[in-house]
Amino acid sequence: QVQLVESGGGLVRAGGSLRLSCTPSGRIFSINRMAWYRQAPEKKREMVASISSESSTNYADSVKGRFTISRDKAKNTLYLQMNSLKPEDTAIYYCYGRLTLQPDGPDFQYWGEGTQVTVSS
Repeated sequence: QVQLVESGGGLVRAGGSLRLSCTPSGRIFSINRMAWYRQAPEKKREMVASISSESSTNYADSVKGRFTISRDKAKNTLYLQMNSLKPEDTAIYYCYGRLTLQPDGPDFQYWGEGTQVTVSS
């Protein structure tokens, strides 16, 4: 059973930085699009940043210039570097990925369980 495992969340003061990581457990064949989403209390889940298999990136307007998404293909690991954090960045951050488990097989979407990021003012 493949899962996406996140790490790196925590409590930080406004203006500080955190780096989130996400890696699939279990054997996979390839990783396609990956992304970070977040959900604040009583708000809808929103896309924060995404990266394609060709490393093309997209960001939510609210994080442009502060967050950087990247991936290490050799380690099958996705990162989110978060700088200049603001209290409004407080949320549970979820890793999302479309993974192919077998050669020539279809890709399926997977979600991590989430990691809490809390930014104090």
